[in-house]
Parts: sequence; structure tokens; C-alpha cells
Amino acid sequence: MNQFDEREEWYAFNQETIDALLEDGSQADADYTIEHHLASTDFDVLEKAAVEAFKAGFEVSDAEELMLDDGGTVFCFDAVTERKLDRTLIDKDTDTLLKIADKFSVHYDGWGTFFMPQDGETTYDD
Repeated sequence: MNQFDEREEWYAFNQETIDALLEDGSQADADYTIEHHLASTDFDVLEKAAVEAFKAGFEVSDAEELMLDDGGTVFCFDAVTERKLDRTLIDKDTDTLLKIADKFSVHYDGWGTFFMPQDGETTYDD
């Protein structure tokens, strides 16, 4: 099974993430920096996926090398876009990146963003 076949699970993840942000009081109408995560143990393959993500309209971060708990190494990058918390748009981005992940046999690992406090609210850093 390819990753694109798991898109319904990612759609559920997208909705859960949006709901959690909004329930915690994040701005509903803000523009969010959405960072989709892709990874591979093969740097050259990951680089090809990054080029494809760039061609698809995403800003692409520099690849990073991470050490895994088992001592292995993985390379990763973020495919970044600015979006409202609009499930339809985020699902479309997810579809695009799942197809790229399948094409290059890299791992799509979801997305994240930062909490956007309501105007006038104070946020505290740990």
C-alpha cells in the first residue's frame, strides 16, 4: 500500500489538529505557517523530493540530519506554506505531498504550526 492510500487518516489528523488549535484559543482567521514534514534515510532521494515539493509551490527548508534512538540516521526537510486553518486547502496540500512521498519513496510525517493567540492575549514561553 502506498502512502496516498492513507490520505483519509491524514484528513482526520488535519481536522483534529485544526480543532485542537481552535479549542485552545488560536485565531480562527489568522494566516498560519504550515510545515509539512518529509524524511528519508537516503539524502539524494530526499533532495529529489524537495525539488518536486518546491516545483509544487512549497517553500522548502534545508535538509537536516537527525540521529534516531536506534543509532540510525534520517534526513528530513519541511515543505512550508502559508494557509488559514482551512481543512480543504490543507487536505489538498497533504494529497500533493503524499504523492511526492510515494513517487520518491520518502516518508510523509504530517504537519505542524504554531499557536496564534487572540489579539491582546499574553502568551508565556516555558
